[in-house]
Amino acid sequence: MRSKIMKRACVTAATVAALTAGGLAGAGTSSAAPASSSVPAAAPAAGAEAIGVLAVNNLGLDTAHAKSWQCLLRDRARSYGFPGPGTIDGQLGTNSWKAAQNLFKYLGYYSDSIDGIVGPNTIKGLQRYLNLHGASLTVDGIAGPATRSAFWSFARTDRC
Repeated sequence: MRSKIMKRACVTAATVAALTAGGLAGAGTSSAAPASSSVPAAAPAAGAEAIGVLAVNNLGLDTAHAKSWQCLLRDRARSYGFPGPGTIDGQLGTNSWKAAQNLFKYLGYYSDSIDGIVGPNTIKGLQRYLNLHGASLTVDGIAGPATRSAFWSFARTDRC
């Protein structure tokens, strides 16, 4: 699904660039194709509004590991007084990531808004948190193989 979104975004950007460079944008009514042309109409390109944030982002965790992470977030939320992850279902959606952001903020590892979006600052918070637990990650905001592996190991499956 992610590659489809990227493909649409690239096609949209290329189309806009071509039109701006003087392709069809400069065509007046005298040089435009007639209404009865046999040329098929182009499908509308995906706009920015069609590309959204993933509803669930497990960062490589399977359901068992994600549930265990959610249980840890639930327990920390109770201890520290912030909203928990919601349903413990192994799907790390907006509420799970809001709980994670709250945990990272409580610990001083995150200073952005609590929005549940898994962006670079959320990943940096996760990397700092994993480093607290011995991961030795570079805090770069990229959920690469090392971050995903450390997250997998830390999440475990025994917290629920």
